[in-house]
Amino acid sequence: MSGAIVVDHPLVQHKLTIMRNKATSTQGFRRLLREISTLLCYEVTRDLPLTQITIETPICEMQAPTLAGKKLVFASILRAGNGLLEGMLDLVPSARVAHVGLYRDPETLTPVEYYFKAPEDLGERLVIVVDPMLATANSAIAAVEKLKARGANNIRFLCLLAAPEGVAKFIAAHPDVPVYTASIDAKLNDHGYIVPGLGDAGDRMYGTK
Repeated sequence: MSGAIVVDHPLVQHKLTIMRNKATSTQGFRRLLREISTLLCYEVTRDLPLTQITIETPICEMQAPTLAGKKLVFASILRAGNGLLEGMLDLVPSARVAHVGLYRDPETLTPVEYYFKAPEDLGERLVIVVDPMLATANSAIAAVEKLKARGANNIRFLCLLAAPEGVAKFIAAHPDVPVYTASIDAKLNDHGYIVPGLGDAGDRMYGTK
């Protein structure tokens, strides 16, 4: 789909298959989510700008590449976003972290905000918003709106799974925010769940259902 980048690396797809399996344990699901988030983070940061600095190796002095600009911000949509966040911080431990607390009203499927905390200088940093599922896209749209209101202007959205309806709705609301995902599944069901999906990522990660 236009505006969405599917990460089709074999390791990503292999781990996703195991996560989809309802027989996978809570421990296994949590471990795999952390592993796959590192691989997804590699892709979403592939084009970060570099600059050159002078260093000394044990052999000689050289000009070597290093990340340019201010450190990244990973914005986790609570609670399930923290499952992706942990693996991404393994790869980029110096990143700043924002938390956006939203839950989906089970009747209306609309997001309800209960918490927001972010660095002050969002406008000077690349912000990568993370949530395992892009289903109805209501929470993702609301989270990005909140971050934009706080000054963020360079944003990417990273998820594990997406529904085509959610991708279309998100891109319509935020055409300037690219979507990175491991899979765009078939559809949403009547309850707003991705089909075939993997169930509720938060419940499977924390063993709450």
